[in-house]
Amino acid sequence: MRTGWIVFGLASCFLPVLLHAQQRQDAKAQAIVRTAVQTELVADRDDHSRWQYRDLDRKPDGEALYHVVETDHGSVKKKLRANGRPLSPDELRAEDERIRSFVNDPGLQAKQHKDSEQDDKRAENMLRMLPDAFLWTVKSETPQAVTLGFTPNPDFSPPSMEARVFAAMAGEIVVDKTQNRLQTIKGRLIHDVKFGFGLLGRMNEGGTFNVERRELAPGVWQITESHVHINGRALLFKSISEQEDEVKSEFRPTPPATTLQQAATMLKAEPTSLSAQR
Repeated sequence: MRTGWIVFGLASCFLPVLLHAQQRQDAKAQAIVRTAVQTELVADRDDHSRWQYRDLDRKPDGEALYHVVETDHGSVKKKLRANGRPLSPDELRAEDERIRSFVNDPGLQAKQHKDSEQDDKRAENMLRMLPDAFLWTVKSETPQAVTLGFTPNPDFSPPSMEARVFAAMAGEIVVDKTQNRLQTIKGRLIHDVKFGFGLLGRMNEGGTFNVERRELAPGVWQITESHVHINGRALLFKSISEQEDEVKSEFRPTPPATTLQQAATMLKAEPTSLSAQR
């Protein structure tokens, strides 16, 4: 599932959450969510487009700017900047060598494919949970979009540890009314989530996520921003810190039938123009 975006994006601020006792299910709101989820699943199944774009990734240990090229055989990316500075010629050569190794290593390609399939499956599972894991209300509406608020549904039984974290969120989504597509989703973990009475792990209250999407071509939507900020611990004393802000821009279609080798050639030919636009 190339949308891959429901799989955690955990971020951002919104209005204070209502208590469960104050929240009731709105049949209209839940129906809108069900329609949007079904639309996303069908669109994802039918979307075979491939894109290249600039990917700015910020984490606690630094910031990196990449040029990414998607193909039918996988994605190839090249780092162009690190912490705001262009890569040196030696660093760019090292990036080209890393890409060359990937293009010529079926094992690395198979690992990327497997990891992507697993992420996509988790994303699909989370997406399918949306209508029933939460209680939904209509917060506001315009001719173009409707904003829906959600809080945890106390009657929902999460089927996995990941689902337990997801189902402990409250927040809002915005649905494009013309196409029934999800534009944004924001959420906040409203209480700690403990595993094994807290001995095996815990996600701390207050963790947040914010995912933004836009239409790149008729009927083709992609994530353009994701902001994830969560904290906790797992396996007794190991800390968990997921702090990441990612912004994608300058989308262009990848030419049809592009091979990994051709993608690598494209990356080698274009670093200067992309980094200069930073």
